[in-house]
Amino acid sequence: MTEGATALKERTGAGAPAETRGRTSIADGVVAKIAGMAAREVPGIHSLGAGMARAVGAVRGRVPGGGGGVTRGVKVEVGERQAAVDLDIVVEYGVSIVDVAGDARSHVISAVERMTGLEVVEVNIAVGDVHLPDDEEETGPDEGRVR
Repeated sequence: MTEGATALKERTGAGAPAETRGRTSIADGVVAKIAGMAAREVPGIHSLGAGMARAVGAVRGRVPGGGGGVTRGVKVEVGERQAAVDLDIVVEYGVSIVDVAGDARSHVISAVERMTGLEVVEVNIAVGDVHLPDDEEETGPDEGRVR
């Protein structure tokens, strides 16, 4: 046996620290949930998912077993040591989109790297809509215009 093979055996065998023995794999859905939760915590982000994706997610949310939720508006690619995240966000009217995007990028990278140990190589952000203050009044319960 060569010296290199012996050294490798010592690092992965019984003499290696317990935390280095074996392999940990993290599913894409886990990373997507972490990224979605982290993005939603950023002030100025109204929601994730925009346009048709948000409408379809809202309908699915009403159907038992329908998906969406935390991962709506989030796409990830996860490799062995790295991850890439794409976010589709709706921002609040009046906020600096550049600042919100920067805050979201920093917060998502921090959360994913801290919780998974993966290196986040990029967080791409698409701003698909702006939430206006009176949007909620228009989409509230079915009330007629005349009382």
